[in-house]
Amino acid sequence: MFCPQGFACKSLVSRGNIFNSFCQQPPASMPRSVLGALVLSTAIKCSPPDGCSLLLRVNASLTLHDSLQGLEVCSTSLDTQETQCQTVQVPRASHRQAGQQLQVHFDCFKVGVAQTLYVTLRTVPHFCGVQLGQQYHTEAEKLSYWVDRSRKVILVRVPESGGPDYYVRLCLKRFICEDAGAPVRVIGNRVSRRVSLPYSQELSCLCLEVWSATPDAVRIQTCPFKNDTESLWDAIRYHPGSQALSWEPACPMRGRVSLCWQPGPGAHCLELKHSGRPARGRVSVPQAGMGAGMDGQGPDVSSPQVQYPLVDTQPQLCLKFSTSLGFQVRCPFKQPRFPAWKMAVQPAPAPGRLRVAFFSSGPARFQVRLCHQGKTWPPACRRLLQATPVPAASVSQGDSAEDPAVAFVDIPGDEACAPSTCIQGRRTDVQFSVPQQLCNLQCAATQETAA
Repeated sequence: MFCPQGFACKSLVSRGNIFNSFCQQPPASMPRSVLGALVLSTAIKCSPPDGCSLLLRVNASLTLHDSLQGLEVCSTSLDTQETQCQTVQVPRASHRQAGQQLQVHFDCFKVGVAQTLYVTLRTVPHFCGVQLGQQYHTEAEKLSYWVDRSRKVILVRVPESGGPDYYVRLCLKRFICEDAGAPVRVIGNRVSRRVSLPYSQELSCLCLEVWSATPDAVRIQTCPFKNDTESLWDAIRYHPGSQALSWEPACPMRGRVSLCWQPGPGAHCLELKHSGRPARGRVSVPQAGMGAGMDGQGPDVSSPQVQYPLVDTQPQLCLKFSTSLGFQVRCPFKQPRFPAWKMAVQPAPAPGRLRVAFFSSGPARFQVRLCHQGKTWPPACRRLLQATPVPAASVSQGDSAEDPAVAFVDIPGDEACAPSTCIQGRRTDVQFSVPQQLCNLQCAATQETAA
């Protein structure tokens, strides 16, 4: 405790003076601003070999008055309701000293890491309406960490407060923060201790938590990878058996997901009708134990399920994400291992007609539209024609590296060869598909293929 030169102050430590809890009306000559300021800060005091203690420093200012006998400051932990108080007695101000400013530095209070405190400053005696209060949290600068990406570990250094032990853990921040590894206990009588916490994947919801080993302690939480979202967009799963496509990020997301058609590189991805889905959690495959991810790993079937059944595995079929983390498009079927059907235009047996043939590694049904390219996109289409399946006995295997023709439709050559005309083919035996199209055919030597 410290008072300026020329003033004799005396400090008393207590748990609060019950008689000072009742207030009395201040004298008319006492200004309400007799308490000028309440300033709080933390400090660490180390006394080897006993270790270090975290302390709360309290500084106050007041205007001297002849009715003022002292100051009382109390610190209450909002976590445990424990209260510590100090009273500073000051001599009654003489007529000459009245009105002077006095700076008082109280003795430090011993506190713990991650404590929420409420500090009150009152006069002695307690005058009604003459009081200052301030809430203070002791977590600042008590947690430092480094991410070692090459070793996939987070190194945590927690300076010791001299109080109880603490726990450190990694957790996934979902509805609650779920354990992503066993908590590590940090011994309280060490000056500092470094803890190494391994992780498997850099996720935006992977967080670091530190808390005191006391009941109902407040937890410090920070998320080192909160801006690393790439792994969330790539968490796409496809189940070949049911032809279901799903998105199942490891972190909860809110927003909207839809399927879209990207006609070419860099082109705007056009949303498919009835494909919009709210993103309220993970997206998963419906049949337990039967799915496979794009990365070869199975899905977490215990998560909430939002999925797209019967999806055509075309390279131009993509997923569009609109979430709080931004706007993203991913096209999972551009990988060569996914089978994609092809469409080709060639002369038909009948004069003046063209044959649109569809090639696929498995049975499928198709339709054809004739479309006109204008200034708007997508082009306006007409003349819906259903393709005729090729009988199984008539399917020629040909070169084993090529898929056989499974369906065809013959169309008038003069319509297909008109300027700004596109032939658009689409699969019809699935729920979600995107078209392939051939535009501005060179009909003098017609042999066009879309893939």
